[in-house]
Amino acid sequence: MSSVTTEFADGVAVFTIDRPDARNAVNQEVATELAAAVDELERRDDISIAILTGAGGTFCAGMDLKAFTRGELPFVPGRGFGGLTESPPTKPLIAAVEGWALAGGCELALSADLIVAAEDAKFGLPEVKRGLVAAAGGLLRLPKILPYQLASEIALTGEPVTAPRLHQFGVVNTITASGGALDGARELAARIAANGPLAVKATKQVLGMAVRYTDPDLFTAQSVPLDPVFASADAQEGALAFAEKRAPNWTGR
Repeated sequence: MSSVTTEFADGVAVFTIDRPDARNAVNQEVATELAAAVDELERRDDISIAILTGAGGTFCAGMDLKAFTRGELPFVPGRGFGGLTESPPTKPLIAAVEGWALAGGCELALSADLIVAAEDAKFGLPEVKRGLVAAAGGLLRLPKILPYQLASEIALTGEPVTAPRLHQFGVVNTITASGGALDGARELAARIAANGPLAVKATKQVLGMAVRYTDPDLFTAQSVPLDPVFASADAQEGALAFAEKRAPNWTGR
């Protein structure tokens, strides 16, 4: 059974992470299948925009930490976490968020061009609570779209922030009733898909260039301070503590 389901119709693609029992946590299979879905999106001239969502009332809980402790990484070389955070599609992407968008799940949402979220949805970068770092673009993108102090609070405390608060700052485009995020995203996507596909694609490219929203040089540069963290004993301890439902014992090594 596929971990990512796809739908292509009326100029719009819908990608659904389908691991509800794991809160749609991303493992290697999800990353590979999302990358393949993006490749199909890029090939198809009849599709000009995509929606990314999660099954079962949760967008994505981030990296599958149990898989991480087994040495499995949810990345695709050159594409990043989930197969798209470092190299999102050249066509616009909308994140339709229900429930939680945490850690890498939040970073998947931030890699989208637009976000539609249910009123009770929550976003967060809790990596620091696990001895890890938000390395999939969250630390690069948040300061571009939020005041620096608020971005720092979210990233350094690891505490969640609600969709309505992010809507106040323009991070979330549209707030819907609970359960209505995908329908809201479809409505927004239809408005964009009605426009000239070449113009839409070029417009996204220039917008991203203007703010360096997807800059491979930045992803390369951040590896200098971040790689030692992922190789540390604390990183393994944080993931194990989460899996074992206990408080971590940090050593600073």
